[in-house]
Amino acid sequence: MAMISEVPGHPAGPESAGGISARGVSRSFGAVRAVEHMDFHAPAGKVTALIGPNGAGKTTLLLMLASLLAPDEGTISVGGLDPRHDRAEVRKHLGWMPDTLGVWESLTAREILTQMARFYRLPAQGLGGRVSNMLERVRLAGLADQSARVLSRGQQQRLSLARALIHDPSVLLLDEPASGLDPGSRVELRMMLRQLAAEGKAVVVSSHVLSELDEIADGAVFVNKGRTVRQQTTAEAAAAGRRYAVSASDPAALAAKLTELGLVFRRQEGRRPAVTLMLNNDGDAERLLRDLVLAGVGITSFAPATGALEETYMNLEGELQ
Repeated sequence: MAMISEVPGHPAGPESAGGISARGVSRSFGAVRAVEHMDFHAPAGKVTALIGPNGAGKTTLLLMLASLLAPDEGTISVGGLDPRHDRAEVRKHLGWMPDTLGVWESLTAREILTQMARFYRLPAQGLGGRVSNMLERVRLAGLADQSARVLSRGQQQRLSLARALIHDPSVLLLDEPASGLDPGSRVELRMMLRQLAAEGKAVVVSSHVLSELDEIADGAVFVNKGRTVRQQTTAEAAAAGRRYAVSASDPAALAAKLTELGLVFRRQEGRRPAVTLMLNNDGDAERLLRDLVLAGVGITSFAPATGALEETYMNLEGELQ
């Protein structure tokens, strides 16, 4: 089994390598301790998922990473810069996408991006082209001169992403970016985030849609009750094994063969009855499928029942609840 970085301990990866890091950060709101000695690291050129249940402290951490909220304790580094001393410079490197578009709903999409570009003091020459290119990139060119208030939830999410990217930041912080997006837009978002990471950006994604994160993220930080619980790469998560769902035209024959092979499984009833079982790796899955087919069991479906990161989340359920 691959090694998993348990916390306490500092995040992996040197800050000098770029990206964004938090060490021992804490933040309280009155008597409520929202974040307590949390560690986090998102390296440049990678997509890092931030995973945890509601109330785990994810949004508070993101606000601190975005320099919109100061930690009571601990340190934050953005490409080696400290927001406490270099806030203006740090914000040039940060792109922040909250879970809702927010203000300026009376302005058009083009006006919002133009104003954001001016806030970041982008050169006036070429600004119009930059805005148009960004609207095209998020598929809003046809709605560029529509008021933001008439945009659908998914369209507002795409506008919010364009707003976060307008100044070409090196670190991108996204809070529930897939919320409200249709399936096609979710696929486009995955492709865009992978492309942004390939360009060298550190991309941080907080989301409850763990199946999406499996396709996007290079690694994940799991948090709960204001603390970091585990840090793990997606490759480590996959190597730790996951649950597979298997269906057959003859469920009794499938169950008999699995029992003969000494495998522990659970039956799942429903419109398409199946069994689920844990397999350590892709090699074990390949061998099991071969054994079932050679035994004459009519397999109708054979696939992971969960994603690698979702499997880790479920295994940590006791710690995350």
